[in-house]
Amino acid sequence: MAHLGKWLVLIGLGVVALGLIVWLFGKLGVPLGRLPGDVRIEGDRWTFHFPIVTCLVVSVVLTMLLNVLMRLFR
Repeated sequence: MAHLGKWLVLIGLGVVALGLIVWLFGKLGVPLGRLPGDVRIEGDRWTFHFPIVTCLVVSVVLTMLLNVLMRLFR
């Protein structure tokens, strides 16, 4: 059970770190969710927003980061 507790703490710290990164990107003016190629359709009383390019960029960055971390801890 103690092993599970350690993993939960690590996951929590990871979520906090990710939140800080997103918050700092917002303060620095990085347009996450507003990149060219993100789909945004506006009607009279509704808005549809699908940040497909942002999802691809985040996916590539996380994949590269996890690959580096896996190589370091191997």
